[in-house]
Amino acid sequence: MSSDVDQLKLAAAESAAKLVADGMIVGLGTGSTAAQVVTVLGSRVREGLRIVGVPTSERTAAQARAVGIPLSSLAEQPRIDLTIDGADEVEEGTLNLIKGGGGALLREKIVATASQRLIIVVHDSKLVNQLGHKFPMPAEVVAFGWQATARQLERLGAKPVLRRGPDGEAFRSDGGNYILDCTFGGIASVEALAERLDHVVGLVEHGFFIGMASEVHIAGAGGVRVLKSQPHP
Repeated sequence: MSSDVDQLKLAAAESAAKLVADGMIVGLGTGSTAAQVVTVLGSRVREGLRIVGVPTSERTAAQARAVGIPLSSLAEQPRIDLTIDGADEVEEGTLNLIKGGGGALLREKIVATASQRLIIVVHDSKLVNQLGHKFPMPAEVVAFGWQATARQLERLGAKPVLRRGPDGEAFRSDGGNYILDCTFGGIASVEALAERLDHVVGLVEHGFFIGMASEVHIAGAGGVRVLKSQPHP
């Protein structure tokens, strides 16, 4: 990964981290850009910021502990002030997302749903006109009978591919589930497709995050711009 991309991720992380105030319960996302946020917040904690983090993965939890961020869980902190996380794609206009490239989409969605605000940090290559054209939609599925679940997804127009780890074995999420990366030839309506995915037996959660993002901090060559969701009528 180029240092230029790293710098863009850091710029987006620093912009979003400014929203974190003393006393907040903060959801900590998973992935390379979210990891930059944890680094920035760790630095602020060492300077005196008092927050409690709720991590979305074991990897994020380990990083947060290493930089000194106190951690808790949804059992102890059911209401999260804001969560800062990355995304694989952001649809301009709607701020709908595809997430799950880091393998933590189920926990990410649970934490996001428990949050007052979901703040997304990305570099500008993640911005798209329509979801699903550049990045496959990850689907977290139960390991038992995953082939049957894959066939159900195929009937919805997907081309599912079982995600594998560096060792060639099936990748497992922190919850022990498999991930099917689903490519679609074209998605007429993400909302309609998400509704159908909700009824696929064996699918634990899909990577479409619809109507969930409050703000998206996008870093590009000209700096960081912020897109905010429009209030529903």
